[in-house]
Amino acid sequence: NVDPFFAFAANIVFAKFGVEVEEAYATTLALPGGLQVRAGQFLTRFGRKNPTHPHSWSFLDQPLVIGKMFGSEGSRGLGLELSWLAPLPWYAEVVASVNEAGGECCARSFFGGTDPGIHGLEDLLYTIAVKQFWELSRAVGLNLGLSAQLGPNSSGHGNRSMILGADLFLRWKPPGNTSRTAVDFTVEAMFRSRELPGRAVQDGGGYAELRWQIDPEWALAARHELATGLDEDPLDPEWTGTRQRSAMAVDFWPSHFSRLRLQLGADLPSWEEDPGFMAMLGLEVVIGAHGAHAY
Repeated sequence: NVDPFFAFAANIVFAKFGVEVEEAYATTLALPGGLQVRAGQFLTRFGRKNPTHPHSWSFLDQPLVIGKMFGSEGSRGLGLELSWLAPLPWYAEVVASVNEAGGECCARSFFGGTDPGIHGLEDLLYTIAVKQFWELSRAVGLNLGLSAQLGPNSSGHGNRSMILGADLFLRWKPPGNTSRTAVDFTVEAMFRSRELPGRAVQDGGGYAELRWQIDPEWALAARHELATGLDEDPLDPEWTGTRQRSAMAVDFWPSHFSRLRLQLGADLPSWEEDPGFMAMLGLEVVIGAHGAHAY
């Protein structure tokens, strides 16, 4: 917290290619009427997975559809966000943000790697989302989200891209259970429409994940993904059909501050004769105090 009026947060990535400011933003703490403002560089709150960081994922790799729609680092950029917590009997939040529309890493459906500059409001990326939560019982909670993005793309003057998304998260976690047993089910789907020279194209995809936290030391997860492709797509010329991918993962926590994950998977692009198989091993270590992840 900066003072009673603002909080500041930053996520800084140290990679073999250098140091990158992934996120750095200020958030208001004292606006009336259930309002809150965020300003700076941040991951947009489109869907469920995009606003989160890899250490909180159930798998080591990014879902196919998020990489295809947004880029390798998800939808993010310098901008301004306004959120409103509605005075309803259940949790209901409306989020709207405006961000830069460029960046191959994080806006590939829009300006992507090009940088034509900002000459008007039409050159910005707009995101709107509705987040809702219901406590179905003492042990079961349900999150439901709807999201949309609209912005310019680099295929020609005045051409636009639109992405629509829906996500569902269901958790079963008995209260007072010292074994920390829980079962999470996540589904997220996206639809994209783009204006290209002389035509409009549509594609989409999604994923479903099931994760079982057995006890404080062990967890199992399974995921299936699907994303469609197009002929003569300037963004993904080789992605001409449907691509499916399945994976399973097992997690082991030696302690609260370290985790080992083994992930096995199969990749089945319809345009390839043979599937691809993968095995990944990840190690995560944490030092110092760290806050809880969002529900």
